Amino acid sequence: MADNYLEKKMEDYKAQPASRTKSGHKLGRLLEKNRSYRGYDNSFVVRADQLSRIIEVNTKIPSARNQQVLRFRPVLADEAHKVLPYIRLGGALRNLHLPFEGHEPRAFVVICNAKAESDHYVWIDLGISAQSMLLQATEIGLGGICIGAFDHAGLKESLGLELEPLLVVAIGKPDEKIVLTTIAEGDNHDYWRDEQGVHYVPKLSAEEITIKG
Repeated sequence: MADNYLEKKMEDYKAQPASRTKSGHKLGRLLEKNRSYRGYDNSFVVRADQLSRIIEVNTKIPSARNQQVLRFRPVLADEAHKVLPYIRLGGALRNLHLPFEGHEPRAFVVICNAKAESDHYVWIDLGISAQSMLLQATEIGLGGICIGAFDHAGLKESLGLELEPLLVVAIGKPDEKIVLTTIAEGDNHDYWRDEQGVHYVPKLSAEEITIKG
């Protein structure tokens, strides 16, 4: 039997009118705000306790086969210079050379693999971990981005890591506007920016991604 918390949530759900939209729920709002930010307010300094809170979600999330092989290296502003030269942002907007000078992320969580080799279970854990940490960052008023395009060897040496880095998660106070747009299956999926710097992210609709029986 579910615990009292889950039972109450189910009762609340059943009591809601059918017309209520997902955006009215806390998770829906977090998902909408949890975007991939490529510009940050450098006057805001992410604190050590905030990064710790973000990393801590990994003690509560699922892990394939419960291996729990991921390890996390927090990087605060005083070490940001050790990360910035080795990462790349905005692969689809190469002409803009993101992030703009003065708007770089100044805090990071480097996710590492405690196993000698990576199997597909590690990559499952990696996706769950990264999304969970970004949702936690959003909940406390911050934002971030997952960075897969980076110089693994250079970053490993710069931070003195013994484990292999798999992914970098930048954390900070976002300093840009991101808008979701709806597209059809055959449309261009690339994100883009207008002349005012508004960042647009095309997303397929729920109807497009649902396989009909």
